[in-house]
Amino acid sequence: MVDKEGVFKIIRGPHISEKATVAAEKLGTVVLKVAKDATKKGIKRAVEQLFGVQVRSVNTLIVKGKLKRQGRRINIKKAYVMLEKGQNIDFIGGVE
Repeated sequence: MVDKEGVFKIIRGPHISEKATVAAEKLGTVVLKVAKDATKKGIKRAVEQLFGVQVRSVNTLIVKGKLKRQGRRINIKKAYVMLEKGQNIDFIGGVE
């Protein structure tokens, strides 16, 4: 069980893009921005606790950031969270 503060340390927010929208509609997958040190098990527990849904699987990847003028890259970690059939997370309207 992850405490409420730990949930928000793991899950940074939703990743909204055209590809993420298509994945949500066709596959029942939610794309989230997560902490770089988050594990798949931790992400699964955090999503289940925060949204009250059942998670089937979690896939993660690190997106390489663009090179900025100061010579730094800001990388982000994304998690593709596949939900069980009949479950949905709507970030605009709430949880169904």
